[in-house]
Amino acid sequence: MDDPILLPGRRQLVTLRDAADYIMKLPKAEQDLEQWQAAVEALLLVVELNGPTMMVRIGIVRALNRDVERVFDTSRKDTHWGRPKLKRDA
Repeated sequence: MDDPILLPGRRQLVTLRDAADYIMKLPKAEQDLEQWQAAVEALLLVVELNGPTMMVRIGIVRALNRDVERVFDTSRKDTHWGRPKLKRDA
């Protein structure tokens, strides 16, 4: 793969073989989750059709982060300093 995928416990998935081995070692109930099924499908497509490995990376990272809830942080919102004046409003 282009970039290694960091796993919990400081392990990394560096090759497609590492990714396949990691998925196969997951408990059966977790392997059957929709996110992991999509990651496996992407892995198979990349291996069989010599596609871009980024597809596998996206599938695995999405499966690993499936329980993470993204929260909007309003404190990071840029301040709006007003509308720009148009020539017709002058």
